[in-house]
Amino acid sequence: MSKPRRAVGGQVSVDLSVVVPAYNEERRLAPTLDAIVTHLAATEAAATWEIIVVDDGSTDGTADVVAAVTARDARVQLIAGGDRNRGKGNALRLGVLAAHGRRILLTDADLAAPIDELERLDKALSDGQAAAIGSREAPGATIDRHQHRVREALGRAGNFLIRGVAVPGIRDTQCGFKLFDGDRAREAFAASRLNGFGIDVEVLRYFRRGGWPVAEVPVRWSHQPGSKIRPWDYARVLGELAALRARSVRPADVLAVTVFLLMSVALYAGRWLDPNGRYLPDSLQDQNQWEWFFGITADNLVHLRNPLFSTFQGFPDGVNLMANTVMLGLSVPFAPVTLALGPAVSLALAMTLGLAATAAAWYWLIVRRAVRHRGAAFTGAALAAFAPPMVSHANAHPNFVVLFVLPLIIDRALRLCTGARTVRDGTVLGLMTAYQIFLGEEALLLAALGMLLFAVAYGALRRDVARDALRPLLKGLGVAVLVVLPLVALPLSWQFFGPQSYTRIGHGDNAGNSPLALLSFAERSLLAGDHDRAEALSLNPTEQNAFYGWPLVLLALGIVVRLWERPLVKALAVTAVGAALLSLGPEFRLPQTDLVLPGPWALLAEKPLFESVVEGRVAMICAPVLGMLLALACERLAAAPGLGTRYVGFMAVTLALLPIVPAPLKSEDRAEVPAFVADGTWKSYVDTGAGQTLVPVPLPDPGNAVALHWQAAAGFGFRMPGGYFNGPFGEDRAGIYGAAPRHTSNLLRDVRYTGRVPVIGENWRARAQKDFAYWHAGALVLLPQSYDEELREAVDKLVGRPGTWVGGVWVWDLHAGD
Repeated sequence: MSKPRRAVGGQVSVDLSVVVPAYNEERRLAPTLDAIVTHLAATEAAATWEIIVVDDGSTDGTADVVAAVTARDARVQLIAGGDRNRGKGNALRLGVLAAHGRRILLTDADLAAPIDELERLDKALSDGQAAAIGSREAPGATIDRHQHRVREALGRAGNFLIRGVAVPGIRDTQCGFKLFDGDRAREAFAASRLNGFGIDVEVLRYFRRGGWPVAEVPVRWSHQPGSKIRPWDYARVLGELAALRARSVRPADVLAVTVFLLMSVALYAGRWLDPNGRYLPDSLQDQNQWEWFFGITADNLVHLRNPLFSTFQGFPDGVNLMANTVMLGLSVPFAPVTLALGPAVSLALAMTLGLAATAAAWYWLIVRRAVRHRGAAFTGAALAAFAPPMVSHANAHPNFVVLFVLPLIIDRALRLCTGARTVRDGTVLGLMTAYQIFLGEEALLLAALGMLLFAVAYGALRRDVARDALRPLLKGLGVAVLVVLPLVALPLSWQFFGPQSYTRIGHGDNAGNSPLALLSFAERSLLAGDHDRAEALSLNPTEQNAFYGWPLVLLALGIVVRLWERPLVKALAVTAVGAALLSLGPEFRLPQTDLVLPGPWALLAEKPLFESVVEGRVAMICAPVLGMLLALACERLAAAPGLGTRYVGFMAVTLALLPIVPAPLKSEDRAEVPAFVADGTWKSYVDTGAGQTLVPVPLPDPGNAVALHWQAAAGFGFRMPGGYFNGPFGEDRAGIYGAAPRHTSNLLRDVRYTGRVPVIGENWRARAQKDFAYWHAGALVLLPQSYDEELREAVDKLVGRPGTWVGGVWVWDLHAGD
């Protein structure tokens, strides 16, 4: 065993301190102290040791028991913990801070782990560990006497939660037999704040943060009657840790998250004036679609229907919901809100909170991985989450707004590169990836593309780092795949091979960005917004996927040049430039010329998965990259010695960001649901029990999906053909927007857009009857709209009789015999 040490002045220092917390331990303490003294006298004869018993406000004869032992051996000391019980954590802290030992052993008063197990722990310290935990769960541990099976199961479950939340990798945090390096123990316990059982975890986390190695050593353990730890104490530990974490949050972090939330609320201010009565006109019917997705998910859950499929639109073929952006990861947890307040409120709340959470997640990642300056991190995260393309998609695409999981995935992938806890980090990465798949697959694919660009660039610059990281990264990714596949195998097989699945979906020949779009300003930029130019350079207001503005591009170029010596900056620059080039599409035209050049996207355009991506969206990768570059620059500026340098630098940042500060999204009053639907009059015309449907005129499609709003308002009481979704068409099952067209739906669509009614004879009427039968139509319903007289004329001729004005709509009753 260890030799005694000589302290300054020639006095013999204490080699081992044994700290025993005690609360009402009169019956068990005497034999415990006798066993410890006997063991130390035999094994530590050449060393100096002490035993410190901390009486934690006992009301029995605990103090008298210690006094009797002290009378026989003065090395046993008693410390009074106060006039009341303050908790094991308080007792341990008092005992450790009073200890003088080079090593400090903590042991419970019941001596469930025999004192002779100290030798195992001491060996771990001799091998270079800073602490050794006596573990009942480590391989090689033995249990002589078990607890009751229920108590043991609850304890294991509680310990599993604790180690998963607070101290990953340690199986038994709560075992009361631990040996520490004395100086480090005193530092850790002095910094501790918890008074309860959670102090074990708090101290172990302190060791982890300090980089001090901790070994988990298997020991022999035996349950002792009268244990002070109850099963629900594990819940108390979790509560203490949560409270400790809350107290450790910096005010700057709270302020940052609060401002992000206020920014998100301000962006959606028009909707929040009346969530059910206001509409985002730039959403191009997407709001109706997304509210329907939220509504049908909640309705499916209530009625225990398949959440991956529905026939409420697109009847009778239905909609493969998994092949559409139904976002089960969001619509399922928000189902109670949807059922209570309606899908409009649920969607508005999900997008507002989701955007703020995304900004907070980028802020967390930047602080953790790039900068420590909170102001710099806030600026970078604000750009990452509120950049012009994010604001554009904020109109109606929650799958590109609610991205808070992506920074967590990036951080977990970086953890894998260290090789510290490959299996655990791979498991967590797999779970996060599975969840992101249920939030948005295209966003995950773009994030993976951005991570790949960064990894290749950084690996080329730091080959030594890449070489060390490759093996654990591949191992962790393998673990992640094994975790994610069982969770998503069924949903993905349904998506790609189930009913109404499709092979790919095209977005036209001009889905890439113009080079000018990267330098121009988006429509909703507060100071520099240009509606005409943005409209000319984008597919629509919700697809303004670039528009970072030339001042920000110039600033980013300046940051890269100034900080070029840093590999991180170089890798970020390569990522941004690569994403910008890919976003131009398979080919692009040089501005002000007729010269068309091939784009790098041509290498991916026909590949599986990538063939369905809107390539212009790849430029969204630039938002967090620019945010990180901006954070790095702001931190450097904040530390600059010269006031003039800081002034010029921050002025440049301000001038680059001001033009792209977002304006609140446009909102308008929403048309009320017609009384025919709202008051349930439709039920007299549509026999849902016989499988009949309500058929809006013209059929709902991506250009006019207001009927989806009717259906949600009616509590999904009726089904209807047509709709706004992605589905298959033709023998090759290529994806299209909306239901597969039929003769009658094409006719009504053409009348709506042109106002011209073709000559309708028996041939058209026969086709219409077949289509009505195919749709199981109970009634046709026409809401007053543009060209409604022409639409009425067309339907009158197709049905063979005029419609009836009922509840604010024209209705044609198609019941047999009418």
